Amino acid sequence: MDTIQLLAAHIIAQVFAGRNLNQVLNEALHSHASFSPQERGALQDLCYGTLRFHGQLSKMLDALLSKPLQDESLRDLLLIALYQLQYSKAASHAIVDHAVQATKKINPPASGLVNAVLRNFLRKQPELLKLASKTDEGRYSYPQWWVTAVKKQYGEQADAVLVAGNNHPPMTLRVNTRRGSAQQYVEQLKTQDIAAQLIPPQAILLENPQAVDKLPGFFDGMVSVQDAGAQFAASLLDVHDGMRVLDVCAAPGGKSAHFLELHNIELLAVDKDELRLERVQENLQRLELEAKLLCGDAAYPEDWWDGKPFERILADVPCSASGVVRRHPDIKWLRRPSDIESFAKQQQQILQALWPLLAVDGKLLYATCSVFARENQQVIDSFLSQHKNAQQVTISAHDLNKGQFLPNDEHDGFFYALLHKNS
Repeated sequence: MDTIQLLAAHIIAQVFAGRNLNQVLNEALHSHASFSPQERGALQDLCYGTLRFHGQLSKMLDALLSKPLQDESLRDLLLIALYQLQYSKAASHAIVDHAVQATKKINPPASGLVNAVLRNFLRKQPELLKLASKTDEGRYSYPQWWVTAVKKQYGEQADAVLVAGNNHPPMTLRVNTRRGSAQQYVEQLKTQDIAAQLIPPQAILLENPQAVDKLPGFFDGMVSVQDAGAQFAASLLDVHDGMRVLDVCAAPGGKSAHFLELHNIELLAVDKDELRLERVQENLQRLELEAKLLCGDAAYPEDWWDGKPFERILADVPCSASGVVRRHPDIKWLRRPSDIESFAKQQQQILQALWPLLAVDGKLLYATCSVFARENQQVIDSFLSQHKNAQQVTISAHDLNKGQFLPNDEHDGFFYALLHKNS
């Protein structure tokens, strides 16, 4: 386990140097191909968990130290061990011993310090937790600017939004209705002893996450993994058979596939990342669906548009991903307040660029996985003030409040705005 702890600490360091957690973790797992499934799972848990509760763990560590550590790798190792002591079921003496052994590999003289800090944590755990909770960053494990923004926007709901972002994400499925119904699939899951329930409108929430190879018919295109909030895009855009539909920023293709499962349409899926576009193709092939795929930038359609208008457009634009931080806890620590404004400008540019592609009487669905109004309704309001032929259409759905889904036990955080193009 000391090897796992050291590797996890190295990954945490790379994340705080600005790298994406999934990318760094995948590289580490690739270079340690001999790891058992249990070791791979342990490494992932240590990385995700430490980043998820980094604010709280940092406050407790600071209280345990008489002076700041100069060795950042040692600090990361201590944070990893504190996460284990606070949140794992492993024996505390084993966690401390492994951390001490790991320290001897990178900084032998500090092994005594590590032992003392961790044992002191075990003695003062309740006191340290109470101390950490006195600050927003220690209580919620988000940067202060993030907590302040959420509190200002959501008031009494802020606590629930912040707490939800630190929970383990739900695993939800979307059934390919060309192959059967959601209710039928729930019954099929029961035969495999997989507990699940339907949530509106037709998503399936698993009681416990499962590997896709355990899901009946997954590789035959019967079902896909997709968040319940993301599944609303297909119904909100009001697509009908025979329509010409555009999905920009389409990768990995879940929403494109959902449209094609429900309707016989002409679909163009556009994404500027060729590698991510390959994932769209793989998903469509598994589901036995067809669409035209094109590598292009949504902000510059003049480089790829054929001049024929679309009756429906989905603009699932780049954003802060603040609504999906429980799936990507590194986002909390990599984002800066200035990033939100940058995303808003990019989103406005994409909307402006796509509007001429929409046919008169057509509809465009603007979507983000953000909980910040600056990326959501404020972008729409600015766009509407500049386009007299655009009208925001009232939309309704389970759990939707003025276009905003807040993260909860059933789905992540999403925002939707439906725009109609008048003559």
